[in-house]
Amino acid sequence: MSDQQRDAIGRAWDGVVATARRTAAEGLVVGTSGNVSARVGDTVLVTPSGVPYDRLGPQDAVGVDLAGNRVLGELAPTSELPLHLAVYRNTDASAVVHTHAVHATAVSTLVPEVPPVHYAAAMLGGTVRVAAYARYGTDELAANMLTALRDRTGCLLQNHGTVTHGATLDEAYDCTAQLEWLCRLWLAASSVPGRTPSLLSPAQLSDVQEALKGYGQPG
Repeated sequence: MSDQQRDAIGRAWDGVVATARRTAAEGLVVGTSGNVSARVGDTVLVTPSGVPYDRLGPQDAVGVDLAGNRVLGELAPTSELPLHLAVYRNTDASAVVHTHAVHATAVSTLVPEVPPVHYAAAMLGGTVRVAAYARYGTDELAANMLTALRDRTGCLLQNHGTVTHGATLDEAYDCTAQLEWLCRLWLAASSVPGRTPSLLSPAQLSDVQEALKGYGQPG
């Protein structure tokens, strides 16, 4: 491994750790639930199984190739490795964030897709789908996730949590935060007795997507 490759992997691992700690600090995971990864060339850096994020350091870096063979580190990779690898094999993503965010997980038990109550859905590629339930860590779950992720940068996993991806860790994390907020918004609006939230139409979401292409994120 060249010095340049080693430096790139070191920077990516620092980003993985920082993002994992951010998910915990902002209440998107509890304990060691959830996981984060980043791709550097053919190496996928992923959080290890069962290690609290605040204890992770440079010596704890875990890397695998796209076939799942460990190429870096001594710790076992997350049990959700099939989920991460499925994203990298089937998209051009460079980062993946998986959480057990409370509001998003609650919504995953109620509906087959997140009702488009806000244009934030367009930032994720359109109405967010819910992947059919399968046990964590299985190829079946990864396959169900890919179906739900088609043309999207995020989805829910039924009775489980969220998966988002992006070109950078910041982008993937932002998708996670937007998805959790969208789910929280719908739960709040739909809880008002006697009222039903208004939803955006496919045409309205498409209009926002076109605007995003021209002007970028609203703010």
